[in-house]
Amino acid sequence: MGRDRLFILIAFLITYFVWGATYLANYWAIDSIPVFGMGASRFFVAGSLMYLYTLIRGDFSLPKLRYVANASLIGILLLGIGTGAVVWAQQYIPTSTTSLIIAFEPLVVMLMMWGWLSNRPPLKAFFGAFVSIIGMGLLITQPIAIGGGDAYLGMIGIASGMLCWGAGMLLRQRLDLGQNRVRATAMQMLSAGLFLFIFSLALDEWAGWSFDDLTARSAYSWLFLVVFGSIIAFSAFNYLLGKVSADKVSTNTYVNPVVAVLLGGLLNGEVVTGQSILAGAILLTGVYFINSSSPAPVKRPAS
Repeated sequence: MGRDRLFILIAFLITYFVWGATYLANYWAIDSIPVFGMGASRFFVAGSLMYLYTLIRGDFSLPKLRYVANASLIGILLLGIGTGAVVWAQQYIPTSTTSLIIAFEPLVVMLMMWGWLSNRPPLKAFFGAFVSIIGMGLLITQPIAIGGGDAYLGMIGIASGMLCWGAGMLLRQRLDLGQNRVRATAMQMLSAGLFLFIFSLALDEWAGWSFDDLTARSAYSWLFLVVFGSIIAFSAFNYLLGKVSADKVSTNTYVNPVVAVLLGGLLNGEVVTGQSILAGAILLTGVYFINSSSPAPVKRPAS
């Protein structure tokens, strides 16, 4: 196995399993931290640390304005809205159900590639999506509660997040962010953090909140999201977007629900049924077919 193939495999594993764990971590984090304020602080701290790393490595050059603009747009789409809206939705829809709905993201990406870019995915990729939908159906037909009367708000949030995430993925492969990948990732996080911070202030989320309200579980979950969910996993995600097609990168949303359900059973007292295990196996089969299909061409940004 060549070095690039090894790095791609490792990056896929990180986005599959670390981001699967972030569903539970986000749920625990917003238990005692304002939703958008949690996301703002998470991305701002992670982005600042990554930008500091580039300075320590000796890159003191200022990024071009178009790099900043492109990174800001992608950061707001992927993290500000794509992630922020989904975390907000977890107030109204259970974490396990949220992860199941998000598993349709690869279909959204494939349709975007086909409709907007006239880049029709190969038949094998569609077959993989079909197989994964069967697995999805097995999971959804279990007695999983959607939530209370405000569940429709959560559905709107998830749908908005999925559309923005898909658009951000496709743009990421076509916009030039400069040669320094770490700095590009940092700028995306900083822009998302600023966006969410402004949104949090506009909603007056912090009114009446104090550090006395912060629980240990929320604090540790926030730290996990900063280090693993943001710095490590989002860096792996950006690396993949530069190496393989967007529809393949988005297959993490097939595996993430399996991880989320398993962790919910192990750490949050949720029941993991035999039907869930079977559904997870079918989902992974769909991932295999999508990842083994002929790759769609990745358009490189002009330098």
